[in-house]
Amino acid sequence: MHEGALYEVEDRGGEGARLVLSGPYLVSTIGAVDQDLRGIERELAVIDLSGVSEIDTVGAWIASSLAARHGAQITGASERAQRLLKAVGQLGEGAEIRPERVPVYLRFPSEVGAIVRELGSGFVGIVGFLGQILVAALGIVRHPSRFRGRALVRQMELVGVSSLPIIGLMSFLIGIVIAQQGAVQLAQFGAETLTINLVGRITLRELGVLMTAIMVAGRSGSAFAAQLGTMKLTEEVDAMRTIGISPIEALVIPRILAAVVMMPLLGFFASCIAIVGGAVIGDLMLGIPFFTFLSRIQEVVPLYDLYVGLAKAPVFGLIVALTGCYQGLQVQGNSEQVGLKTTKAVVQAIFMVIVLDAFFAVFFTEIGWG
Repeated sequence: MHEGALYEVEDRGGEGARLVLSGPYLVSTIGAVDQDLRGIERELAVIDLSGVSEIDTVGAWIASSLAARHGAQITGASERAQRLLKAVGQLGEGAEIRPERVPVYLRFPSEVGAIVRELGSGFVGIVGFLGQILVAALGIVRHPSRFRGRALVRQMELVGVSSLPIIGLMSFLIGIVIAQQGAVQLAQFGAETLTINLVGRITLRELGVLMTAIMVAGRSGSAFAAQLGTMKLTEEVDAMRTIGISPIEALVIPRILAAVVMMPLLGFFASCIAIVGGAVIGDLMLGIPFFTFLSRIQEVVPLYDLYVGLAKAPVFGLIVALTGCYQGLQVQGNSEQVGLKTTKAVVQAIFMVIVLDAFFAVFFTEIGWG
């Protein structure tokens, strides 16, 4: 027995027990007996509501659920209780917890269509975002005093100078791996000296710039998305618009220019460090003196390989910065969006960099720079 809502189970022999409810059965009072009522395991034949002074939807739901579970009959219900019991009784307890699973032959086209639609809307959105950047850039050309030089220098430091240690270490290790694995394979043909050609061409033309772009996407692209996303969430971007400052001019253009300017320098730096890593392996494993390896690079690597790498770098920088800034400014709603958009920015940037690298490889081969 409990204060407030009360109950009592009366034994009626072989006819089943009789549950007598009394007192107010309201959402504010029923908590004291709710667990006890749910735990009744005896078979109930009758649920008597004649002693219930007040009842609401929750009380009616409890009584209806007990009656349905035990197959009991409800008696003594007032007119109000009868109306509530009829209303909650129509809800039933057999509703599916999970929605019905759509057959795979319908689900697959639907999901593919949703992905294609999302890609289409994303493409339109980023093209529109690029248009806003071009308009803002023209405004800066017309009014050079609005250009934020200090912001550009700061972003160049963050994108370029601060990333030199990690990019240098990564490139050095890549050079070591390429030289070691290449030497093992070329040794089968007695052409270990061609390791110099392999390291020089693949780092200057492809891996130096490509791995740098991937590293910048993971480091700076994610930072752009997180920074702008947080500013959008805290309404700093809206505040800038309110006081007449263009967020594109103040936040986006310095970041894009910094990535475009620093990517060729970082790519060249990464290629040089990778060659140094290859020279170290050449000296230790192949018996090729360190400085001989470096001087031989100038003879066996065509100059246009350097041009190919440097030509791709600004485009990769533009893609990484554009994707990071765009996704950052798409944040809305809650802080979870910051993480989701940051992840999306990195994934999209790396994907686009690899796709463009494949396109550049075909293009430069077709024009005779293969």
